[in-house]
Amino acid sequence: MEVTLADPRGFCSGVNRAINILEELVQNVDPPVYAYHEIVHNAWVVGRFRRQGVVFVDSLDEVPDGATLLFSAHGVSPQIREEAASRGIKTIDATCPLVHIVHSQARDFAAEGYKIVLIGKRDHDETIGALGEAPDDMVLVSSLEEIDALDFSADQKLTYLTQTTLSATEAAEIIGALRKKFPQLKSPKREGLCDATKRRQEAVRNQAPGRDVVLVVGSENSSNSKRLAEVAESVGVPAYLVNGVEDIPWSKLTPDSKVLLTAGASAPESVVQACAQFLRDI
Repeated sequence: MEVTLADPRGFCSGVNRAINILEELVQNVDPPVYAYHEIVHNAWVVGRFRRQGVVFVDSLDEVPDGATLLFSAHGVSPQIREEAASRGIKTIDATCPLVHIVHSQARDFAAEGYKIVLIGKRDHDETIGALGEAPDDMVLVSSLEEIDALDFSADQKLTYLTQTTLSATEAAEIIGALRKKFPQLKSPKREGLCDATKRRQEAVRNQAPGRDVVLVVGSENSSNSKRLAEVAESVGVPAYLVNGVEDIPWSKLTPDSKVLLTAGASAPESVVQACAQFLRDI
């Protein structure tokens, strides 16, 4: 079996930053430390912090007044920030800097009278937070089919923003369709797609051809990990999302298989190496 490690892969700077912030909190703040949503979408990372006493919540109702609360890398809406402040909750912001830029652009565009099409995955933590910045002026589009339901007038000021972890190809298709239907569509000052995510997708696009299988280390709720699998399949190579060694699809492998092993931006390198070592051992 020939196993190749994709390069680049794994943690991005925003994920590293968020994890480092939470590690520092765990070491310096009396427990429990609360985190609004999973710090990143990875079962290994979340499980390690849970064992250290971090309590992950999906509602402020689960956080006592005056507690310490970390906002995850995906960002939160202004409404969540305001409610936390009103209850004396001590908040620490681990939002990815690029997500902050998307939020800032949403506020600026709304203030200038624009309607904003947010291109992203429905019910994802990042899109929920971004929509909260301008709830009356933003509409979420998750697929080409949803563009048909949009009915902006020709004189409506219109722009778009994107979830940072989308596939660059998918985002480009939706933007192109939007521009065809609404010629007045304005581009944001800064593209919202994460450079680290794009580089990881490009690595798979370039390195997957000629392989029999692509294994993507990442959790099922990780948007960017799923995009890596989709990129591999778009170039004709079967891809499987694995949370760890236990998820490796042995029935899809043979002693002669050529495997490309990569990882989503929230997947620890230690898990990648564990999978690589197990493949070598067999």
